[in-house]
Order: sequence, then C-alpha cells, then structure tokens
Amino acid sequence: MGRKGRHSNRSNGKALRRGGVAALFLMGGIAVAGPSGLLAWSDNLRTLDQRKAQLAGIEHDRDALENKVALLNPDHADPDMVGELLRSQLNVVHPDEVVVKLDD
Repeated sequence: MGRKGRHSNRSNGKALRRGGVAALFLMGGIAVAGPSGLLAWSDNLRTLDQRKAQLAGIEHDRDALENKVALLNPDHADPDMVGELLRSQLNVVHPDEVVVKLDD
C-alpha cells in the first residue's frame, strides 16, 4: 500500500505542475495578444492620437462659438457680427449695397 500512495502523489504533483505551467502560458498569451496586450498597444496609441486630433478640432469649434456668443452679447453686441448675421439669415442689405449672385 505504501508504493501506491507514493506513485499517486507523484502523478498528482506532475499534474499540478502541468496545470501551473499551462496557467502561466495562458497568462503570458493574454499579456501579449489580449485586448490590452503588447500587440494591441500600437492600435491603442493610434486610436489615442485620433481621439486627441478629434478633441483639438472640437475645442477649436467650441472656442469659435464662445467668441461668437461674446460678440453677440445683448449688452454690447459687435455691429459687424450683427450685420453679418442679418445678411446671412434674413437676406437684409443696406440700400447702397449691390447683391451679386454666383452660380454654384
């Protein structure tokens, strides 16, 4: 009975080692090829650069809108901006202006 017990312990130990090695290989594979692994790193950097460029464009548009809102403040509206909006939105012109239509 002593021999069977020793042999059984050896095969259990080998199985545990194999399972541990398999787990290490699995974790290593995920670290290399997983969604946040080494292979996805360059794709993530490219996506980050695209998002930064998008953000810069949105911030530029926001700054332009903030400037336009400041120029249209009812307390001290910029006359040039008011005139530009009247012309573009309501087709209003001064009597001394000439309208020239361009073909598209």
